Amino acid sequence: MKRFILILWAFAALPAAAQPLMSADEFDTYTRGKTLYYGNSDRPYGAEIYLPNRRVRWSFLDGECKEGQWYEEGGLICFTYDDRPEPQCWSFQQGAKGLIARFEDDPALTPLYEANESTEEMLCLGPKVGV
Repeated sequence: MKRFILILWAFAALPAAAQPLMSADEFDTYTRGKTLYYGNSDRPYGAEIYLPNRRVRWSFLDGECKEGQWYEEGGLICFTYDDRPEPQCWSFQQGAKGLIARFEDDPALTPLYEANESTEEMLCLGPKVGV
Protein backbone atom coordinates (compact mmCIF):
# COMPACT_ATOMS: atom_id res chain seq x y z
CA MET A 1 0.00 0.00 0.00
CA LYS A 2 2.80 2.40 0.93
CA ARG A 3 4.46 1.74 -2.43
CA PHE A 4 1.20 2.46 -4.26
CA ILE A 5 0.82 5.82 -2.47
CA LEU A 6 4.41 6.75 -3.37
CA ILE A 7 3.74 5.94 -7.03
CA LEU A 8 0.56 8.06 -7.02
CA TRP A 9 2.44 10.91 -5.36
CA ALA A 10 5.17 10.72 -8.01
CA PHE A 11 2.61 10.89 -10.83
CA ALA A 12 0.84 13.81 -9.14
CA ALA A 13 4.07 15.80 -9.42
CA LEU A 14 4.40 15.16 -13.17
CA PRO A 15 2.06 17.89 -14.46
CA ALA A 16 4.07 20.58 -12.67
CA ALA A 17 7.30 19.24 -14.10
CA ALA A 18 5.77 19.12 -17.58
CA GLN A 19 4.86 22.82 -17.56
CA PRO A 20 7.02 24.92 -19.89
CA LEU A 21 9.53 27.36 -18.43
CA MET A 22 8.30 30.92 -18.17
CA SER A 23 9.72 33.44 -20.61
CA ALA A 24 11.05 36.77 -19.37
CA ASP A 25 7.84 38.50 -20.50
CA GLU A 26 5.65 35.92 -18.74
CA PHE A 27 7.75 36.19 -15.58
CA ASP A 28 7.61 40.01 -15.65
CA THR A 29 3.84 40.01 -16.18
CA TYR A 30 3.29 37.52 -13.35
CA THR A 31 5.60 39.15 -10.78
CA ARG A 32 5.63 42.90 -11.43
CA GLY A 33 4.26 44.88 -8.49
CA LYS A 34 3.99 41.83 -6.22
CA THR A 35 5.72 40.61 -3.11
CA LEU A 36 6.09 36.85 -3.32
CA TYR A 37 7.03 34.64 -0.38
CA TYR A 38 8.87 31.41 -1.15
CA GLY A 39 9.30 28.19 0.79
CA ASN A 40 11.18 24.95 0.26
CA SER A 41 9.58 21.75 1.47
CA ASP A 42 7.66 22.96 4.51
CA ARG A 43 9.91 25.85 5.59
CA PRO A 44 9.85 29.56 4.74
CA TYR A 45 12.84 30.53 2.58
CA GLY A 46 12.53 34.20 1.68
CA ALA A 47 10.56 36.91 -0.08
CA GLU A 48 11.10 39.15 -3.06
CA ILE A 49 9.45 42.38 -4.13
CA TYR A 50 9.27 42.76 -7.91
CA LEU A 51 9.61 46.44 -8.78
CA PRO A 52 9.32 48.30 -12.12
CA ASN A 53 12.13 48.03 -14.67
CA ARG A 54 13.04 44.50 -13.52
CA ARG A 55 14.33 45.73 -10.16
CA VAL A 56 13.93 43.51 -7.08
CA ARG A 57 14.37 43.57 -3.33
CA TRP A 58 15.16 40.20 -1.66
CA SER A 59 15.11 39.13 1.98
CA PHE A 60 15.69 35.83 3.77
CA LEU A 61 12.96 37.11 6.14
CA ASP A 62 15.56 38.30 8.63
CA GLY A 63 14.86 42.03 8.19
CA GLU A 64 17.86 42.52 5.89
CA CYS A 65 17.00 43.36 2.29
CA LYS A 66 19.16 43.29 -0.80
CA GLU A 67 18.55 45.45 -3.84
CA GLY A 68 19.00 43.87 -7.24
CA GLN A 69 17.76 43.35 -10.75
CA TRP A 70 16.88 40.46 -13.01
CA TYR A 71 17.32 39.66 -16.69
CA GLU A 72 16.77 36.75 -19.05
CA GLU A 73 19.70 34.75 -20.34
CA GLY A 74 19.45 31.50 -22.27
CA GLY A 75 15.84 30.94 -21.23
CA LEU A 76 16.61 31.42 -17.52
CA ILE A 77 15.83 34.31 -15.18
CA CYS A 78 19.09 35.58 -13.68
CA PHE A 79 19.38 37.85 -10.64
CA THR A 80 22.24 40.07 -9.54
CA TYR A 81 22.29 42.02 -6.29
CA ASP A 82 24.20 45.12 -5.24
CA ASP A 83 26.26 43.10 -2.74
CA ARG A 84 26.54 40.01 -4.98
CA PRO A 85 27.10 40.90 -8.64
CA GLU A 86 27.65 37.34 -9.92
CA PRO A 87 24.41 36.11 -11.56
CA GLN A 88 22.19 33.55 -9.89
CA CYS A 89 20.07 31.89 -12.59
CA TRP A 90 16.72 30.21 -12.01
CA SER A 91 14.10 28.49 -14.10
CA PHE A 92 10.48 29.35 -13.28
CA GLN A 93 7.36 27.37 -14.04
CA GLN A 94 3.74 28.10 -13.32
CA GLY A 95 2.52 25.42 -10.91
CA ALA A 96 -1.01 24.72 -9.71
CA LYS A 97 -0.45 26.90 -6.62
CA GLY A 98 1.99 29.48 -7.97
CA LEU A 99 5.58 29.66 -9.13
CA ILE A 100 8.08 26.85 -8.91
CA ALA A 101 11.67 28.09 -8.94
CA ARG A 102 14.71 25.90 -9.56
CA PHE A 103 18.23 27.18 -8.96
CA GLU A 104 19.95 26.16 -12.17
CA ASP A 105 23.45 26.94 -10.85
CA ASP A 106 22.95 23.91 -8.56
CA PRO A 107 19.98 21.82 -9.79
CA ALA A 108 20.42 19.38 -6.89
CA LEU A 109 18.99 21.98 -4.49
CA THR A 110 15.36 21.66 -3.48
CA PRO A 111 13.04 23.80 -5.64
CA LEU A 112 11.35 26.80 -4.09
CA TYR A 113 7.59 27.14 -4.20
CA GLU A 114 5.52 30.30 -4.09
CA ALA A 115 3.94 30.13 -0.65
CA ASN A 116 2.10 33.44 -0.50
CA GLU A 117 1.56 36.71 -2.30
CA SER A 118 1.20 40.05 -0.60
CA THR A 119 0.69 43.65 -1.61
CA GLU A 120 2.10 44.83 1.74
CA GLU A 121 5.66 46.08 2.10
CA MET A 122 8.23 43.55 3.19
CA LEU A 123 10.04 44.32 6.47
CA CYS A 124 13.45 45.85 5.73
CA LEU A 125 15.22 47.18 8.80
CA GLY A 126 18.02 48.93 6.94
CA PRO A 127 21.77 48.85 7.52
CA LYS A 128 23.15 47.77 10.89
CA VAL A 129 24.71 50.69 12.71
CA GLY A 130 25.88 51.32 16.22
CA VAL A 131 28.19 49.72 18.71
